[in-house]
Amino acid sequence: YNAAVSACEKGAEWAKALALLIEMAARHAEMDTITYSAAVSACEKGGEWAKALGLLIDMSAGHVEPSTITYNAVVSACEKGGE
Repeated sequence: YNAAVSACEKGAEWAKALALLIEMAARHAEMDTITYSAAVSACEKGGEWAKALGLLIDMSAGHVEPSTITYNAVVSACEKGGE
């Protein structure tokens, strides 16, 4: 799944990245920092700052430690969105 979410990031396909996260949750697949960071970056590239911030909150709820890359992508998404 990480490779698929990363591919979505590179193509700024934030909706597909989020759909993959939903599928992962439904299948009880492990979502790690790399998974979330790629999805956050996809949202950032797609101008979806609220979705990026929501993923950061989801990480905390899921006990997944955000990385510097994750935080930078959320900040960049908020900056691009004027938030």
